[in-house]
Amino acid sequence: MEVAVRGGGVIGLSVALALLRDGYSVSVTDVGSPHAGSRVAGGMLAPLTEAWPGEEAVVAQGVEALAMWPAFASSIGVELFTAGTLAVGTQPGDLADLKHAGELLTSREIRALEPSLGPAVRGGVYAAGDLAVDNRALLSALWKACVELGVRSDVDGRVEVIAAGAWSGALHPLLRDVIRPVKGEILRLSWRSGALPPPRHTIRALVSGRPVYLVPRNDGLVVGATQYEVGFDTDVSVAGVRDLLRDAETVLPGIAEYALTEAAVGFRAGSPDNVPIVRWLEPGVIAATGHHRNGLLLAPHTAAQVVGLLKGGSW
Repeated sequence: MEVAVRGGGVIGLSVALALLRDGYSVSVTDVGSPHAGSRVAGGMLAPLTEAWPGEEAVVAQGVEALAMWPAFASSIGVELFTAGTLAVGTQPGDLADLKHAGELLTSREIRALEPSLGPAVRGGVYAAGDLAVDNRALLSALWKACVELGVRSDVDGRVEVIAAGAWSGALHPLLRDVIRPVKGEILRLSWRSGALPPPRHTIRALVSGRPVYLVPRNDGLVVGATQYEVGFDTDVSVAGVRDLLRDAETVLPGIAEYALTEAAVGFRAGSPDNVPIVRWLEPGVIAATGHHRNGLLLAPHTAAQVVGLLKGGSW
């Protein structure tokens, strides 16, 4: 069977790779936007520490997906950051909001794990099983693996898989009023000689109720992420950069000596309940979109779902 995947982000390429490995003939097309969520992402694979109230269904999928990630990453030669996540807070209310993620540690206990944390951090939770991945290295590795298995670039296919992230709504009438772009700003900071090294752990923080994350890379950090319901607005706002840097420096003061090398906007694919839409839309068309903050985490899980739909398909 020939399958056309519409979308070349992490979801689309993971679906394409799973289908190629299962013997399908696959083509991939993509809008190529520099604001695609997969390109502008922190790379956290953290279903519990990233959970929001009311998203129990997504958390359950995320836990299943996290267990798939070591084998998935190994199969395409991508390095995982395995030190885990520190979810920390600066106020008593912040710590109360973190209780869902695990046992609370004192400020002394949390600094024993990450000494570079600032004095404003009052405690937190250590999620040892969380992972992280360099999103851009992941995209490159997925594309390379697909090319090696003969992926094509034409759009013909008996079945179409819509996996175009925030742009999916334009590709089918049943998605038009369902999938929306959720804007997020991220910063990339590069380590400079004389500065403290990047943290070993991914750090998710609440700073007086405001969320910020710091995800290590081999040469620095990714800091994010703001969230706005403003459509496809591609401007990086002064306020967004200011707030991210202020809160990130509160948590990790040593980043003041880093270089700010990128400020970018990406669009998450939001659904009405922020639960991914992975199902048949009509005969010959499958949706694999609406992953919101969890696109990277759920990629191998969604790919397996799409293969299952094709093999057992109700259409």
